[in-house]
Amino acid sequence: MSVLKVLSAQLDSMTQADRQIARFIIDHPEKMLTLSSAALAEVTGRSQSSVVKFSQKLGYGGYQQLKLAVNKAKAMEWHTPGGVIHGTIDAADSYVTILQKLIGSKLLSMRETLAANNEQTIDLASEALVSARKIQLAGVGASSLVAKDFSFKLLKLGRVALIDTDSHIQISNASALNDADVLLALSYSGRSVETLRIAETAKQRGATVISMTGLQPNPLLDLADIHLFTVADEERVRSSAITSRDAQLMLMDMLFILMVRQQADAHDFIHNSETAVTVLKVR
Repeated sequence: MSVLKVLSAQLDSMTQADRQIARFIIDHPEKMLTLSSAALAEVTGRSQSSVVKFSQKLGYGGYQQLKLAVNKAKAMEWHTPGGVIHGTIDAADSYVTILQKLIGSKLLSMRETLAANNEQTIDLASEALVSARKIQLAGVGASSLVAKDFSFKLLKLGRVALIDTDSHIQISNASALNDADVLLALSYSGRSVETLRIAETAKQRGATVISMTGLQPNPLLDLADIHLFTVADEERVRSSAITSRDAQLMLMDMLFILMVRQQADAHDFIHNSETAVTVLKVR
């Protein structure tokens, strides 16, 4: 995951000193690459030791390693194709411009979501789901729609999947889970009260909790055993959760494909499902 994206996501949770350094790097990455640790300290009004400690907090051995990571982030930065604009849609935009902006924001969200999750963690999540006795899905609002879609896919694989829009029923179901079960909790903010309470209940019962949240520090992330992330531009003025939903759907589809690959009889279940619904189609 790009260090610039990590800095942006964690900005609000940083100390004032670290925030000043991070803000400069986010706003002026090219200039930062030309500065020594002492020079960066001077332009941000911090000490040189603060810059070094900041680098180490991010998991780097020192300032030079941080510079390498920023340089790599800039080199790998994906730019939307010509004519595709990532940004807010204005009321004055033409039909074509709206389409371009919408497609651009969706593509960018999905690409950055893929970059935010390493292969090992996604494999760990899919293995937990394949091994689970029961799988409960929790989410409210747009996240509940994504959870519902995934539950249909799980049923096609013959899995026991629990999903309900009523939070009382969701938390009741969570109270019946045990260490053989998995709760997959979706919340882009990681702060939805209903989802948090359901995750806490599942955790107390010994179930494995998989979270799917944004990159920012949040309570749901702290509760979970396995962390999946979605990246979306949802801080702007919006009429609905669009890119966060798309990012969640893509990650869910990825998990489903991996489960199909891992479950030996998956194709038998899918074939039986397709055969069964043919009787409902008009001949």
